[in-house]
Amino acid sequence: MKSKPTILFILHCPPPVHGSSIVGQNIKNSTLINTTFCCRYINILASRKINETGKISFIKAFRFLGIWFRLFFEIIKKKPDICYLALTATGAAFYKDVMLVFLLRAFQIKRVYHLHNKGVSKNQSSRIKVALYKYVFKDADIILLSKYLYNDIQSFVSESHVSICPNGIDFFDSKPKLFSSHKPVKILFLSNLIETKGVFVLLEACSILQNKGFDFECDFIGSEGDLNISQFDEKVNQLHLTDHVNYLGPKYGKEKQKMLSEADIFTFPTFYSNECFPLVLLEAMSEGLPVVSTYEGGIPDIVEENVTGYLVPQRNIGDLALKLEALITNKDLRIKMGNAGRLKFEAEFKLSIFEHKIVEILSKII
Repeated sequence: MKSKPTILFILHCPPPVHGSSIVGQNIKNSTLINTTFCCRYINILASRKINETGKISFIKAFRFLGIWFRLFFEIIKKKPDICYLALTATGAAFYKDVMLVFLLRAFQIKRVYHLHNKGVSKNQSSRIKVALYKYVFKDADIILLSKYLYNDIQSFVSESHVSICPNGIDFFDSKPKLFSSHKPVKILFLSNLIETKGVFVLLEACSILQNKGFDFECDFIGSEGDLNISQFDEKVNQLHLTDHVNYLGPKYGKEKQKMLSEADIFTFPTFYSNECFPLVLLEAMSEGLPVVSTYEGGIPDIVEENVTGYLVPQRNIGDLALKLEALITNKDLRIKMGNAGRLKFEAEFKLSIFEHKIVEILSKII
């Protein structure tokens, strides 16, 4: 009987909580993946707590050395048929991943990179960086979250080595969305307080809606980022939005689900340069919410314009306000777009679909 192929998964696993770590945990917990292959796992994240993210410390350096020696052991003793790596394409973490790739290439281990970030096309300011990208991507297979992300790596990877696999998540709730006739209409923003996620853009759009006399509430959920609560409150007060805008802090699990189930509209006006495939949009669609977002990364593969919601140009406050107005004033449109989003989620973004697609891609590469 032919033995199962051995795959060494080098993943991001939570904490910290971000898209790639959630996907990493989903892969590690997948019964389908673990029964199809002989799976070995290494958590590549040196941070073990959310407050360690982005900080340099002795303990994190020690953990990385442990990752290095664990990788060496897996390659020598277990001899994987393929190595799956959640590659970080830019920033300081890229150079850490280059060291791992060096070991994999030295032992001629077949590599597949799952990219949850971007910035390669804009990060070629020196010959050294270009040379490193050529070295890392040479003879590797790539999994992208969306076809819209290929242009970021096309200088280094041919399309024949690229597979597309959208992220998937579990249902929060299997019940259909029930829109009430309550007033005010509830708009929800779910992300950390990061300016490039569109926090101030949304506040400015809320100011326009307020000046037009619309009855709405806009709830912001998330932790502090490059904006703190004082800066957020200052902007809210400046725009006289205290009767319309609420900052509710971070919410997780059932609390987050409750906020999504009670909302009428979900908006995410991001212009974050590293935005690829935000899972919050999938969460909103799984709850039957119409979505207003932007043309960034793989978002056009998630939000279908004029069907499941609207896409607006980045930082276009007026257009964002108009699209929110269209949904605030038309309950039937909210229901129609929300239901279409729910159906699109069920057809394309459920976790089971993601798992089957990953198995199909890895089997083909092996």
